[in-house]
Amino acid sequence: MQSKELIYKLQQIGFKESESKVFLVMLKDSSLSASEIADKANIRRTAVYEILKSFAARGFCNTIETNTILKYEMIDPRVIADKIGNEIDENNQAKIINVKETFKEFEELHRSEESTENKNVNIELIRGFNRHRQEKFFELFNSANQEILLMIRLEGYISEELESDAKDFFKKGGVIKSLYEGSLNFKIIKDNVRHDATLEDLLVICGRFESSGEQVRIAKSELPNMTIFDKKIVFINIQDRSVPRHNQADIIIKNEAFAKKMIDLFNYYWQSSYQIHELKKMPLRDFNETIRTRKQKTPILIN
Repeated sequence: MQSKELIYKLQQIGFKESESKVFLVMLKDSSLSASEIADKANIRRTAVYEILKSFAARGFCNTIETNTILKYEMIDPRVIADKIGNEIDENNQAKIINVKETFKEFEELHRSEESTENKNVNIELIRGFNRHRQEKFFELFNSANQEILLMIRLEGYISEELESDAKDFFKKGGVIKSLYEGSLNFKIIKDNVRHDATLEDLLVICGRFESSGEQVRIAKSELPNMTIFDKKIVFINIQDRSVPRHNQADIIIKNEAFAKKMIDLFNYYWQSSYQIHELKKMPLRDFNETIRTRKQKTPILIN
């Protein structure tokens, strides 16, 4: 491999060009004086002294005192590789700690000077396939104090973060009523294998949420993905499979009059839905005849 390529590789892991040249000269020989290194690397001797001082401090080379002159000897490259790897790990850890400490201070500044105009915005459109949409939902969830009404399609992984937030909500006296769309057209992942969902799977999923404190029912009809927070805020997840994921969107509507209308819609579906114990007694044939099925390939993870 040519020296230019080796110099480039060393620069990619943090060496300066002059350090790279000195490193390669020392690597090829057994022991050299500073003058010899400067001549072979074609670098000023004063600069070489500074580089050698740095290499010695980092444990890359040994200093050998002879009767007449001080010489320098590069240690095993494998040991140097370990030392550099440890340096990178330590630096990264320090940066991560610094980031966390810095942004902890930023929490107090977050929206500390929000304008009156922003506070009066009652409709937000969040577009794109990104974590920001999910974070907005969790923000509304954690800000709720009294009641959360959810209309949900079982599509995708059930977030453990949401389950944890729900437990905190129950502790402060909140009520969660969840209306799940009755459909068997989703996939279940069991033991890393995808299976077609069964009525039993649907009941297990909903039963798990009910046992955690939610009031749960299963709807006969197709539902919108919608959540109503404290009778004031409506979060609507718009799903259109003909639209690319990066163009999908959620809408947040902060309007009590609109929220009241959506609560009426929720209650309409709620009154005509099934409780879990009712479905447990229902024959599968009757379930299939009562609840519409739709093709759905998105998996649900069951632990």
